[in-house]
Amino acid sequence: MDNTETIAVLAALAQPTRLQAFRTLVAAEPEGIAAGELARRLEIPQNTMSAHLNTLTHAGIVIGERQGRSIIYRADLGRLRAAMVFLLRDCCGGNPDLCAPLIEDLAPCCGAQIAEKAD
Repeated sequence: MDNTETIAVLAALAQPTRLQAFRTLVAAEPEGIAAGELARRLEIPQNTMSAHLNTLTHAGIVIGERQGRSIIYRADLGRLRAAMVFLLRDCCGGNPDLCAPLIEDLAPCCGAQIAEKAD
């Protein structure tokens, strides 16, 4: 990941409908959501949703996979991770005590599971 790729990811998310769509796709992992269903959930026209999904796909943070007559969209969590790692690469000057709370906040859904595995 470099500056240009990270800017593309952030630019794609810098619009309310696209941000909401991406967050909805993240919540639907790993199954994904059909484009029409995503438009219905967000209460926007399908052609508008298609344009937003195209922007997110072009930025590389959403992947579409054809299943029959539908396209199932999924968040590309690996690409999101790469963008976040790029942003935090030099976090806190290498001081782990300063970085730990930030890293914990990035994984609120997984923190308890990680702690349980460590025990």
